[in-house]
Amino acid sequence: MLHEGLGSVSTWRDFPEAVGEATGGDVLVYSRYGYGRSSVRKEAFSVDYMHHAALEELPPLLEALEVESSVLFGHSDGASIALIYAGSYPANALGLIVEAPHVFTEQVSVDSIAAIQKVYESSDDLRHRLGRHHADPDASFYGWNAAWQLPEFIDWNIEEYLPQITCPALVVQGEGDEYGTLDQVNRIDSGSGGRVGRLILGECGHAPHRDQKDAVLAATKEFVEAL
Repeated sequence: MLHEGLGSVSTWRDFPEAVGEATGGDVLVYSRYGYGRSSVRKEAFSVDYMHHAALEELPPLLEALEVESSVLFGHSDGASIALIYAGSYPANALGLIVEAPHVFTEQVSVDSIAAIQKVYESSDDLRHRLGRHHADPDASFYGWNAAWQLPEFIDWNIEEYLPQITCPALVVQGEGDEYGTLDQVNRIDSGSGGRVGRLILGECGHAPHRDQKDAVLAATKEFVEAL
């Protein structure tokens, strides 16, 4: 399970347990560097922070835990990390379930991330809520938020990894996602080297596993059983 840009082990809530019960599989959940109760990040996030998570952090973690191959379930940033990893280590990815993925930067994403900064700074509510999940909510929030607002982030793109992905993928997208559009799904569908299925959900925002939990669980179960 690869969490979103402001996520951690605890922000998944009971969803990983539900995935394990639905699929019969072992589920590995962790907080990336700078998130949750992992080490507080001291340096700024760079434009390639998702590449670093996919290519420098995830492989040694899986090696240390003796996980040779797995199904990767990624949400938002975690979905992009899953795609980069699967395109770099295709033999290690049995399948991909990617929710609200980003393979290129859309202006709507940048605008929404700028807007949430104003929310964060206008009251203590969001900071307090993030404090339940992160050792240093300011470091986690501003690291992620500032990276997406760097001028060079508008050119961020990971479509080069898609042709090397050979495993099946399920792309899950909410029609009301304020951080991305169906163009992301279409790019993955047309660019991936493996079979791509799509689950497009109405009345659903950026977190399908929370907004439409039953539908995502059912699709996850079906996808994993088909593997």
